[in-house]
Formats: sequence, structure tokens, C-alpha cells
Amino acid sequence: MWDIEQIKQLKARYFRLMDTKDWDGWKDLFTEDCVHHLPAELNAPPQTNAEYLELVPRQLANAFTTHHGHMPEITLVTSTEATGVWAMFDYVLYPDRPTGIKGYGHYHETYRKCDDGKWRISSKRNQRLRVDEIPNPRWAATPDS
Repeated sequence: MWDIEQIKQLKARYFRLMDTKDWDGWKDLFTEDCVHHLPAELNAPPQTNAEYLELVPRQLANAFTTHHGHMPEITLVTSTEATGVWAMFDYVLYPDRPTGIKGYGHYHETYRKCDDGKWRISSKRNQRLRVDEIPNPRWAATPDS
């Protein structure tokens, strides 16, 4: 149960560090060989860890984001490997775009316990079941004075 709790805390840090833009802390959550599968609606090939760790901070640096993960299904495969599925919700607004998104779906992940004793994400696939476009309140029309 201790290892499962450590994996839950790992994923909680993933969401918190991304939303607070603590990129140095966030980058430590992945194995060096982690493979990242971007959401299908982006129609992008899998990303290496180096590509992903450059892409996401650049894309989200000025965005307001909220990510939630719920109802983890974690399976210990060996003493150093695990799989997990998380129900997810994300909310993303960019200051320079008139619309943002609300996404609903699941994260499918694998985890590895590294030599330093920390669990890290070793592969990640975000599968959104639904994406709603939402208006950006900063772009809302204001009444004439």
C-alpha cells in the first residue's frame, strides 16, 4: 500500500507543479526514457521525454491551467513497476486566444521506482473523451460607457 500511496502523491505533484508552473520540480517526475502520448485530438506523434519537457512549459507558460485527477486505479506489476489509470479533468485558458478548453477523460500511465527510491512516470497517455471549447472571459465584450 505504501508504494501505491507514493504513486498517488507523484500524480498529485504532477498536477500541482504543472498548474503552478514549477517546471524544475515538474521535470523530476519523469524517468529519462519516459514516452509521452499527447491527446489524440492534437494528432501528434509520441514525444520523447526531452521533447515533452521542452514543449509543455513553452506551451503553458502564460496559460491559466487547472488539472484534476480522480479515482486512481493503480496496479503494482513488480516491486519497481506499476500501471495506473486516472479519471481527469483539465481547464486551459491562454491570454491571447478567445477560447479555451475543458477536457474530460483518462490518463493511462506506467511508473517505475528509480534507483533513488522515488517513483516516476515512465509513460503517459492522456485520452480525452470530450473537449468543450469555452469562451475566454478576458475576451468578453465590455459595454460602452
